[in-house]
Amino acid sequence: MDSVLRALAMYLALMVLFKIAGRRSLAELTTFDFVLLMIIGEATQQALLGDDFSLTNAFLVIITLIAVDVGFSLLKQRSSWVSRLIDGEPTIIVENGKLLHRRLRHARLVEADVMEAARSSQGIETIDQIKFAIIERNGKISVIRQDPEGG
Repeated sequence: MDSVLRALAMYLALMVLFKIAGRRSLAELTTFDFVLLMIIGEATQQALLGDDFSLTNAFLVIITLIAVDVGFSLLKQRSSWVSRLIDGEPTIIVENGKLLHRRLRHARLVEADVMEAARSSQGIETIDQIKFAIIERNGKISVIRQDPEGG
């Protein structure tokens, strides 16, 4: 039972920590992010298994984590509030060529991040060519080009 409680606690703790870290941390991994995730994985393994490295304990932990994950996915299907809490909502960060600085700061993004997404997805060269830039629920930045006829 101790392993089940530890698995549940670690799952919830990691969900909260990654929610606090923001969507950007999950969008594209830098070398630093990758190293950090490896260290987190090792620390999590130690916390989950404790001193019991038996196959039975490992299976129990894995089953618990999968059950919690399935449970959350079912909750998200039934409740839009739970879905927004866990996955967030898309956030507009550029509107009609204007950066929404407060939202950018909240997402810990800078103009260069937006322009990188704009160049790679739409071939956009300047911020005023962007009608909307949106941080999607998965952390990716979607860019919608301004109407060339001035709209």
